[in-house]
Parts: sequence; structure tokens; C-alpha cells
Amino acid sequence: MIHLPNYLSGVWQPDSGRSATLLDPVTGQPLATAGGPAAGLDAGFAFARAQGAAGLQALSYGQRASMLGEILKVLQANRDAYYDISLANSGTTKADSAVDIEGASFTLGYYAKTGAALGDARTLLDGAAAILSKDQLFQSQHILTPVRGVALFINAFNFPAWGLWEKAAPALLSGVPVIIKPATVTAWLTHRMVADVIAAGILPEGALSIVCGSSAGLLDALQPFDVLSFTGSADTAALIRSHAAISRHSVRANIEADSLNSSILGVDAAPGTAAFDLYVNELVREMTTKSGQRCTAIRRALVPQQFFDAVAEAVGAKLAQVSVGNPRHAEVRMGSLVGREQFDSVQAGIARLASEATVLYDGSAQALIDVDPAIAACAAPTLLGVRDADRAALVHDHEVFGPVSTLLGYRDTGHALSLAHRGLGSLVASVFSADSAWMAQVGRELAGTHGRVHMVSPDVGKTQTGHGNVMPASIHGGPGRAGGGEELGGLRALGFYHRRAALQGSSVTLQQLTPAATNWNV
Repeated sequence: MIHLPNYLSGVWQPDSGRSATLLDPVTGQPLATAGGPAAGLDAGFAFARAQGAAGLQALSYGQRASMLGEILKVLQANRDAYYDISLANSGTTKADSAVDIEGASFTLGYYAKTGAALGDARTLLDGAAAILSKDQLFQSQHILTPVRGVALFINAFNFPAWGLWEKAAPALLSGVPVIIKPATVTAWLTHRMVADVIAAGILPEGALSIVCGSSAGLLDALQPFDVLSFTGSADTAALIRSHAAISRHSVRANIEADSLNSSILGVDAAPGTAAFDLYVNELVREMTTKSGQRCTAIRRALVPQQFFDAVAEAVGAKLAQVSVGNPRHAEVRMGSLVGREQFDSVQAGIARLASEATVLYDGSAQALIDVDPAIAACAAPTLLGVRDADRAALVHDHEVFGPVSTLLGYRDTGHALSLAHRGLGSLVASVFSADSAWMAQVGRELAGTHGRVHMVSPDVGKTQTGHGNVMPASIHGGPGRAGGGEELGGLRALGFYHRRAALQGSSVTLQQLTPAATNWNV
């Protein structure tokens, strides 16, 4: 059994105790240990601010983009080990591990390529200069400069690979050092990736650090010019927002929290149409990919009331074909949740929703493959339903983070939109229809309460990237309940790691910013 030490101040830290044990969620076998409260946090943060930032910001944007490309090569060289760790520590099938591991690589490659377009620039211009005087000589030029601090990432358990690199890629490209705190229960993969990159010597000392185990003291170590990105529960997010670093010292915080995402089937998408089939396939995929443990998964499936039974029957038939159990078996399509604690939470959540919904498909009657049900965290998919969606309250308020979705009947377009808005802010909503004009209208209406609207018509049925898949070219985040944050979106992601300032002076002076400057929205 291995130990996962912290890496701070450019060195692997001494053992800080072994307060947590990481388990195989299928067999219950101990895999690794992580320590208690980290020692030397203040010194580690200071080292990153000084040494890490200096080393990164001595380079151009293009040079930092090149480093991301080198990191990608390291990850690709160690891919097989990452799949083994994911299977053992997260209980995922190879296909589900790929969502995390290959997603991380794709995102790194995207920012390596996109960042290269910034070339030799060391300063980012934000728009054209504004004229402030009648003679047009005195002007104002907005610029973006990297924050004078560190980027602390406190991540969730479901994406130990992608969750790191989708944040770290734009941060490092911006010239901001990264300190990652992965969720302890699945920290092994994050730790191994960080260790491989550090061993390769690609980044300046202090540019990448990791704290496994306890998160105690991390927020206390933040200073005014640092930034914080958190992915997790709304309850933890509320505690973070109340911390003095954020509430008093204005540390910039990006939050991704609970999200009751919805998917709407169009009134034109009757059973037998291509749009209907696409909707059913997507709902099943969202319920089963990574055992439903995705922040973007479909939790509320909104369908015309007249199609309610047809959708329930079609989805149930496909769910019945999903084999659940030990992902080491080739015939297993869906592995486990990350642990028994999560398993218990999902079971309690299903029971809670079932107090006002009908169970339309109960996968628990299905035999699990090669697991001990008393040990393994395997949960079969469950589809619930509420025909009169106006009478449902819990489904619009309580997220069950597992292979669970609830079918809701709607009367007309206005009713469907009102139900989607009852999520009080979501990461994503999807719409399935062959009526492009209707989808565009619905997309505009949903945009105010969703970070992303995924619209699928039959002509893009084979090429659409998926309701739950987060692509680096599009923003990821959502208003309200979803946390109010925003990540990715191409070079837009760099905005979180930069400060905007206005430089006022003679146009002759401002022209001295170039040629080592470029507009950031290239």
C-alpha cells in the first residue's frame, strides 16, 4: 500500500500522519494512505507565489503553451498506469475512465494549441485604446496581467484527472502557480499525475504543488491576490464563501456546486422519430456514464405528457441491458460509485425522491456481476417519474449524485421552460427536436439560468458532443444553485487568472507596450 505525500516548497514533504485510507470501491481493499493536516502550508504558498510565479512569468504565453504540450506528452506516456489507478480507486470501466483521463489530455492539448496563438506576448491587451483628450493624444489602454498570487484548486471526487487539468491548463498558461487539493477518496490518480509531471522537470519549481489528505488550513493560507476554485457541494461552498479570505480579503473565488440539470424533449419528437431516439439514448448515457457521478448529468428529464409512457418504456428497456458490477469484467458496462458513503447517500436520495415520485425502472432487482453487495459500492440505475410535474418539489431541489434521473411530464413549451428554471440555476440543459426555430427560441429562454444549452437536432445526431461532456471551447459553470462560476470557454478561461487595469498616458507611451503584447481574445 502506497502513501500519498504532500508536495510543497519544491519538495515532497515528510509524513504528516496517515489519517485517511483510500479503498477499492468494488472489493474494499486498501490502496493508499493520505496524511492529516499539512505542515508548512504558509511556507509552501509563499514559495509558490515567489518562485513559481517568477519562473512562469519569465516566459511568454507561447512558451507556457509549449510547456502544456510537454505535460501532455508525460500524461500520454503514463496512460496505462492511470487507467489501472482509475479502475482500482474509482471503480470505473475503461470507457468511463477514458472520460476522465482522455478528457484531461484533450483539454491540455487544446490549451497548448490555443495558447500558442498568443506567441511571444507577455502582456494581454483588452480591446483598443480609448481616447481621453480632444487632441486624441491622451489615451487609456486596458491590459490584463497575471494575478500576483497562487491558484488554489479544491476539487471533487468524480474527476481526479480532468478536474485537475481543466483548471491547471489555463492557470499555468496565464503564468499562475497551482496548488491542488484533490478529494481524498480518489486522490491517487491526481497525485500520480502531479508526481509524473514534477519528475519530468517541465515546470519551474513552485509552479505545481499538491496537498492530499486534510484540507485544514488551506483557506487560512490564502492572501488577497490569490484565487480559489472549488468544485463540490453547495453546503461546503457556503462555508468557503463565509471564510475571511473571501468575505474580508476579496480572494477571487470560482464555485461549481450542485446542479439539477434538465433535458427537454420537443413536442415534435414523437416516438419513432430520430429526435425521440436521440433523446432516449442520451438520457441512458447520462444516467450510466461514470455511474451517474457527473456534475452535468441529466437529473430531470422533461417530456411532453403525451410521450411520458413511451419514454419511460424506451429508457427502461435500454437500462435493463446495462450490466453493473466489477469493472474488471469485459461485459460490465457500469462500475461502482466511489465508495460506500456515496452508495448510502444515493440510496437515501432515491428513497427521498420516491416519496413524491413513482419508480419507473428499478435496477436493484438486477444481479450484480462479481461483487459482494455488502462491500461493493455498485448501484444499479433507477428511473423515477412524476406525471404532474407541478406537484413535485423535491426533484427540483435535491440532487442524487448517482445513476438516477426523474421523468417529468410537461404540457407546453412555457410549462417546460418554467420547470427547467425551477432548478434555480444549472450547469447545462439540453433540448432535442427537429424544429430548429423552436430549439433556438428555447435556447435563448434557457440561457439566463444555465451555463450551457446543448441543442440536438437529427442532423447533428452523430457529431454532437453529448449533454454532459464539457468541451474546453465552451464555458463550464452556471448561475445560482450551480455556483455562479465559470471555467474554460477557450481563452476566456484566462480571465479568472488575470487582473484588468487601465493604463492612461500618451499614445506614444502606450505604444511601447507592443510588440510584446497582443489582444487576448484572438
